[in-house]
Amino acid sequence: MERRYPNILVVSTGSLIGELTRKDAQIQGDKLDEDTQGRWVAAAIASRLRSPEMQGVEAVVVDSAKIDDQLTGLREAFESVFHVHLHAPIEVLRDRFSSRDRDTDASISFDDALSHPTEAAVQELRGKADVLIDTSRLPPEDASVMVGSFLGMHGQFKSPVVDVLIGGQYGSEGKGHIAHYLSTEYDLLVRVGGPNAGHTIYERPRSYTHHHLPSGTRNCQAKLVLGAGACLLLPRLLEEINQCEVSPERLTIDPQAMLIEASDQKSEQALIRSIASTGQGVGYATARKVLRGNLKPRVTLARDVPELKPFVRETIPVFERAYADGGKIFLEGTQGTGLSLHHGLYPSVTSRDTSASGCLAEAGISPRYVRKIIMVCRTYPIRVGGESGELRGELTWDDIAQRARLDPDELKRVEKGSTTGRDRRVGEFDWTMYRRAVSINGPTDIALTFADYVDSDNLNARRFEQLSEATVSFVGELERVAGAPVSLITTRFHFRSIIDRRAWR
Repeated sequence: MERRYPNILVVSTGSLIGELTRKDAQIQGDKLDEDTQGRWVAAAIASRLRSPEMQGVEAVVVDSAKIDDQLTGLREAFESVFHVHLHAPIEVLRDRFSSRDRDTDASISFDDALSHPTEAAVQELRGKADVLIDTSRLPPEDASVMVGSFLGMHGQFKSPVVDVLIGGQYGSEGKGHIAHYLSTEYDLLVRVGGPNAGHTIYERPRSYTHHHLPSGTRNCQAKLVLGAGACLLLPRLLEEINQCEVSPERLTIDPQAMLIEASDQKSEQALIRSIASTGQGVGYATARKVLRGNLKPRVTLARDVPELKPFVRETIPVFERAYADGGKIFLEGTQGTGLSLHHGLYPSVTSRDTSASGCLAEAGISPRYVRKIIMVCRTYPIRVGGESGELRGELTWDDIAQRARLDPDELKRVEKGSTTGRDRRVGEFDWTMYRRAVSINGPTDIALTFADYVDSDNLNARRFEQLSEATVSFVGELERVAGAPVSLITTRFHFRSIIDRRAWR
């Protein structure tokens, strides 16, 4: 028998001999051991690995070496061999043998098999094993966990590899533009949240807005993950996958990500009027998930959707593999800290925790793996139009245009919601909210966006020293309050618009 897992080949020594009964296999194995001093196992595996279809195999599991000469041959032939010895009391082995033989090979009894010299000698290998595992009370999956842990396959901590991007205000801080710029530096791009957040990226001849997929999807070939906490609007997700030409090999969707139903959107119509919700159904869908089937219709998860089947797989092993390999992970949060269900000004908030820790929890990533937390803030925070909640020092777009010497009509044209298309409200920079967001998220870096709204001269800045005096002063205040550097500054919506001051890559 031969089985293939991702990059791992599992081979039974019986399959190397051929399709024989257990008794005949024992006879043939004894002859091969005598003729080759047990080296036939290693030789057969080495020959199989040379075949073209075995390209990409990173590890081989041999089930199982039975004598010391076979182990010696494997250690001679391969650079790294790890010997795991599984054992159990004789009564447990007898029960397992009987259960297996009822369905497969009945050519030999348990006592006959155990009395064979080779089988009897297996117990002598216990003292030479790298690890000994008693399987008498372990189901197979638990034994696999233990073996994988000994082999370092479960993403043991080596060094922080995860960078998190979150918003520090009420959303629409320009996170998509920053995420798109940084994406080429990572092996895995992760997004959580739902379609109520649109992240717009700069492209020619027109910009593109992501509602589900990470903002770097079209900018690099990194693997993509939608975490367990994501809420999915199926038609929009499938459209985005198609538009971005994303293959199942590239995208992983967690089985427990939730589907939004048409009834969820209908149920949120009142929220559009009361708190200026986007009405995408995320809140009502989340409520159904929280109530675990007691709010109709019953919850549909990604694992239940035929159209998503090629993309659905467990995400935790994907992360663990990245941790083990030292692969860099970029987690892209959505909306802003001021909209957090728990930390925003309730009830004018969204339906989830938008902080860095909340996004990590939705993705299934431990804070232990975090290297950088990048908090994005606008020079002038916005809220969506309508009765969307408090906005301190509210201004008009004419006010901003006059201060920065910008075209007011152009500002009004572009300052519309990425999801709803509604006009945005704008206000003075709220230092109290900024300090609170710093306390909640603990950013290592700040990304400042819309520097051109401070002074239109910043539109032409390519280096920090080219920014206006007022902008440089503003950056200094941001750094003092946050106790963290302003490492990225956007001066306009353009592919050459980001001043990169990072001390890290």
